[in-house]
Amino acid sequence: MIIAKERGKRPYDFVIEQDKTKGGYCPLCPGHEQNTPPEILAYGRSSDMPNTPGWKLRVVPNKYPALVIEGELDKRGEGIYDKMNGIGAHEVIVETPDHYETLPTMEYEQMGLIFRAYRDRMVDLARDSRFKFVMIFKNYGRSAGASLEHSHSQLIALPVVPHRIQEEINGCLRYFDYKDRCVFCDIIRQERSQNMRIVCENSEFITICPFAPRAPFEMWVLPKRHQSQFVSMDERQFEMLTYLFSETMRRLNNALPFVSYNYMLHTAPLHSSSLEHFHWHIEIMPKLTMIAGFEWGTGFYINPTPPEEAARFLREIELDEY
Repeated sequence: MIIAKERGKRPYDFVIEQDKTKGGYCPLCPGHEQNTPPEILAYGRSSDMPNTPGWKLRVVPNKYPALVIEGELDKRGEGIYDKMNGIGAHEVIVETPDHYETLPTMEYEQMGLIFRAYRDRMVDLARDSRFKFVMIFKNYGRSAGASLEHSHSQLIALPVVPHRIQEEINGCLRYFDYKDRCVFCDIIRQERSQNMRIVCENSEFITICPFAPRAPFEMWVLPKRHQSQFVSMDERQFEMLTYLFSETMRRLNNALPFVSYNYMLHTAPLHSSSLEHFHWHIEIMPKLTMIAGFEWGTGFYINPTPPEEAARFLREIELDEY
């Protein structure tokens, strides 16, 4: 991680162009339910008729899945290489029936449905012994990889634990073996003590700009209670996560209007017991810089904005009352 102060950029130094609205037909809008694969989950519909309008949130299989749910893994070797079939689940969480609604403009109740859908789908997919991990992520904006304008996130259930997640868990375990403490719990204690990189917090959650951010205005949302599994939250935590995540996204939107971003939910693997050394969290990555040859070749990321400055700017943003 390299903080390039010589290239130092404040929020108003970044040139962010608003994506041009495509308009026209949207397969995720109400009334077009028959043009998506049959829904897996829906909230808010008063009738018992699936795949009809009236829903508040809807989950459907991805029409062009990265992995398919039918079949066997058939793990096998090919010389020094290992292969298996592309078995998994790829789903789209349609976050709102309103085509123009975004996370920063969303009411708390609607945002709460998104996190409940994540939980309900993870619990259901954990029943399939072929799946080892569920990655939930959101791409917002064309430069972040979004191909549809309608607000949505995605879920991919995998037959293996991703390398990056396993690497993170292993690093947490090494820290725990050395200090007998969770590294994320220590990060929360230190950030609250120093109060230099906190964006916002409430009684259950905290949003920080991490000490070594890979991108300008990168943020992490963490539960203050030690938990390794996202699905282990109680009702109060769901409510408080909704409030804090909403505030976090509104601050980002007010600081950097129209910015594209990705967020990813990092949680413990399916079927794992509670891990003392790992702490689930959400990583938010605004798309403000390019990943180019130096980054790919070295693994170092060049960031022109120190996290302390990013956090201070986000923290001081004035928000309209809901």
